[in-house]
Amino acid sequence: MGVGWKAVRPLRHRDYRLLWIGLAVALLGSGLWLVALAWQVIELGGGPVQLSFVTTAYSIGLLVCVLFGGIAADRLSQRSVIVVADSVRGVVLLGLAALALVGLLEIWHLATAAVLVGAGEAFLIPAYTALVPRLLPADELLAANGLEGTLRPLAQQATGPVIGGLVIAAISPGVAILVTGLTYLFSAGCVLAMNLRDEPGSAAAESEVTGVRAMVADLREGWTYVRRTRWLLASLLFGTFFVLLILGPLEVLVPFAIRDQLGGDAREFGLVMAAFGIGGAVGALLISSRALPRRYLTVMTLMWGVGAVPIVVLGFARDLWLMMAGAAIVGATGSAAMVIWGTLLQRRVPDHPRGRISSLDFFVSLLLMPVSMALAGPAGALFGVTAVFIVAGVGPAVVSFAVIWFGRMRSDELAHPLDQEEGAEKLISAET
Repeated sequence: MGVGWKAVRPLRHRDYRLLWIGLAVALLGSGLWLVALAWQVIELGGGPVQLSFVTTAYSIGLLVCVLFGGIAADRLSQRSVIVVADSVRGVVLLGLAALALVGLLEIWHLATAAVLVGAGEAFLIPAYTALVPRLLPADELLAANGLEGTLRPLAQQATGPVIGGLVIAAISPGVAILVTGLTYLFSAGCVLAMNLRDEPGSAAAESEVTGVRAMVADLREGWTYVRRTRWLLASLLFGTFFVLLILGPLEVLVPFAIRDQLGGDAREFGLVMAAFGIGGAVGALLISSRALPRRYLTVMTLMWGVGAVPIVVLGFARDLWLMMAGAAIVGATGSAAMVIWGTLLQRRVPDHPRGRISSLDFFVSLLLMPVSMALAGPAGALFGVTAVFIVAGVGPAVVSFAVIWFGRMRSDELAHPLDQEEGAEKLISAET
């Protein structure tokens, strides 16, 4: 069987195909939202500080709700959680678009909507992560992660921003927000059409103790697993520093770097994001088309750390092609690392706590996301965009080497070889 066929083999399964189609459309919408949000703030007369305020609101919604999202993914119907999360995001953005189109939109409206969109995503992501292994055999999980890793940058970071830039240039940011809301509702419809039966979460919820004590016990169990699993703890701590250093500059300062250094607008921003996305798609496709590296933990961490260095060029480039090249490299390495990470969560973490581990992943990794968003705008104004991007590129590389040593990753990956031809059950039983 050829590599190309292996890469799309999960799409043979009807339920996974519906989930994937819904995800594809929703990610297109998220790409639209990324551009629409930035230019809606600018259209309202805002600058880096105001955009930091709105993006910080999104990260707060995500951070506050993500642990509850993990509990919901383990206790409730994962399909229902996804449907409700997508529906909430869709309805919120339709209301926001209405305000924009009638000329009543204000910055605080954007911030309120961002909180709710972040909360919806906090419930969706753990449920999605826990649901995929139920839809596919173990030997197709790497391919599924590769499909998602290819889809996410192409849709959310490439096609979506390009479409968003064109829509905003031709019409308005409000229309782009409207289209985003419709994509989330379409995704909810696709998940509703799936034929899932005997969901473990639903049955568990009926037989187990519920309430605050149960939630605390669930969280304690998940955290205990993370604390006792050194590679997982080290990776999550690295994710915390990585997000602090890179996410704020990437989300907040890139539009202003394009405006000030290139004299560009939403179209150039869309092209830079498209380069980031296309690079990510290539990286995900390459890593998922073959067996994982023997040193998969080391490779994953260095891809995130050293792979972030080219983001430095976004702080001083005066040519669009140079910005696009730097963004493409960062996208490729980051997306390839994410494919490895997704496979680890699905094959080295047991079924029962997977939703909570996924939520802890996002909680710990994004713990400093609001701080990063809040600091990026003021730091850019105080120290200059170039200085902020230098720190964003060099910092993760330095931290990555310390994490590899602290997590004893070189010995762990040899003791637990992870190859796409291996049985997942063997790895999970070795961890528990």
